[in-house]
Amino acid sequence: MLAIDILRWPGMNQAFLFSFFLTLVLIAAIIVVGQRRPADRKATWGEAMFGSTYVFAVMFISFGVVPHQWIDHADKELGWRKDKIIFGPFDILKPKSFGGQFPFDASYEAIRDIIVVVIHVFYFVILGLIFAWWQKRGAAKTKVVETSLYGRPLVRKA
Repeated sequence: MLAIDILRWPGMNQAFLFSFFLTLVLIAAIIVVGQRRPADRKATWGEAMFGSTYVFAVMFISFGVVPHQWIDHADKELGWRKDKIIFGPFDILKPKSFGGQFPFDASYEAIRDIIVVVIHVFYFVILGLIFAWWQKRGAAKTKVVETSLYGRPLVRKA
């Protein structure tokens, strides 16, 4: 028997982990559909409505539910409050107000908020890359033409 039950560990939050992995699966589904769907095919009215609702749901979960679940987890289960000050290993982050040498007080609430910003940046980058990839799916690829030493395209003599 294990001494630590991983399902009861304070860092385990099923709501946060489920919402995080759900968004990754939903984003992967966009890639699968984009690879299978012909780029030149026009969307019907129903497909456009479903697609816009789907993207809205993905963005709602990404930018609303996942950060909220992290804040809820950090506040309630980890106890990261404003009055809980970070001292760090060997008290290297111990602030001057507590007799240390670190110039300012850093609370766990600030770390919680920094992690929320990282979550937002992560989803902003991922969704931005997906949106750009979707728009460039049908772009015609140009043929590479041999160039001379001067950078001009080589032309065959007739």
